[in-house]
Amino acid sequence: MQYKSQAVAKPYFIAAIGLFVGQILFGLIIGLQYVIGDFLFPEIPFNVARMVHTNLLIVWLLFGFMGAAYYLVPEEAERELVSPGLAILMFWIFLVAGALTILGYLLVPYSGLAEMTGNSLLPTMGREFLEQPTITKIGIVIVALAFLFNVGMTVLKGRKTVVSLVLLIGLTGLALLFLFAFYNPDNLVKDKFYWWWVVHLWVEGVWELILGSILAFVLIKTTGVDREVIEKWLYVIIAMTLITGIIGTGHHFYWIGTPEYWQWWGSIFSALEPIPFFMMTVFAFNMVNRRRRNHPNKAAVLWALGTAVMAFLGAGVWGFLHTLSPVNYYTHGSQITAAHGHMAFYGAYVMIVLTMISYAMPMLRGREAANSNRSQVLEMWSFWLMTVSIVFITLFLTGAGILQVYLQRYSADPLPFMVVQDKIALFYWMREVAGVMFLIGLLTYIASFFVGGKEPEAVVAATEGA
Repeated sequence: MQYKSQAVAKPYFIAAIGLFVGQILFGLIIGLQYVIGDFLFPEIPFNVARMVHTNLLIVWLLFGFMGAAYYLVPEEAERELVSPGLAILMFWIFLVAGALTILGYLLVPYSGLAEMTGNSLLPTMGREFLEQPTITKIGIVIVALAFLFNVGMTVLKGRKTVVSLVLLIGLTGLALLFLFAFYNPDNLVKDKFYWWWVVHLWVEGVWELILGSILAFVLIKTTGVDREVIEKWLYVIIAMTLITGIIGTGHHFYWIGTPEYWQWWGSIFSALEPIPFFMMTVFAFNMVNRRRRNHPNKAAVLWALGTAVMAFLGAGVWGFLHTLSPVNYYTHGSQITAAHGHMAFYGAYVMIVLTMISYAMPMLRGREAANSNRSQVLEMWSFWLMTVSIVFITLFLTGAGILQVYLQRYSADPLPFMVVQDKIALFYWMREVAGVMFLIGLLTYIASFFVGGKEPEAVVAATEGA
């Protein structure tokens, strides 16, 4: 490990994986509640379990992004972090605030939680994905600002690279767009309009810049391809991401009371959104094929390539399936949306965090470049278990969604919602089985860091053409 302050990334990565396990457990709970309606009721109602599932996803990915930045930035800037102590302090504040919020969801009725946390003074609660109490949202802003200060000052005082600057733009956008979580107008159309400025412009805008910069960093380190080549690709990818992603927000404005022109703007630019993801796939495979050295961390390279492919399939292909307004008219809010959401989040963001952890954690734990061969084999098994599982989850939800749309919305004699839910229950059962397989894959991933720890790592292959 080159810089001592990179060590602050380690607790962020460990917390991220721990919260990831929690997210999957609650995913399995709500998956069962789809088919066994009173499972764990009234202890954990469906709405609470779903809230915990989605909030844990957001929080652990933020931990992962922060850990990645704290590892990546010192190496790119060629200097120590401005304040490792501030990074550790913010870690504990964020972790404690996150844990207390989740416990609040589970132990206190939501209306009581709103009253306890002073939501009446600045009402922000009650909106999907932004259910956090106002006090938690303020805490998130404080953590984000301290984080941006730490990373930003390190970049400004050190070497400036395209990778660190793109990352910084993405992280700044993440912090600024979250401020719209505090804007809660009485008008429902306005509320939904600006709500998407957080939710869409995070996952289909600034988060993609974070994804691109982390992927570029790992590829520079593992392939030995000239930095200039990778940076040119990164410029083109982020330009396409911002052009399509910002105006593509319109695909959420079709049916919420906004002007009809959003059906054209949303459809056209959303149809272009798969392009940057396809470019990312070509970019990743091109860089690996042109590599000038064979890095001993084969698992990290596998995760990097998997990220590009799965992000394209989940965010690109499955996103396009229902993004055109005439199609979305029937599919909006169906299980097709859930299918896209699961594969897109896994492919674009879960996998890039796991890529970074896979690359950095061996060195954070005192190894030279990679875990032992036995450890990497187990990690590759975890890759395939989780990735194949999410593919099946997506396919089962897509099947459920197509049948749901036909029976409930398209057929000449539409059936009631709950009747349709009974008819597609088989898909939910199959999704649950795939979810258990995913959890096994995740536990295998964790186990890989504890296997073969004392064995020597793979020998670094001779550098080719360097």
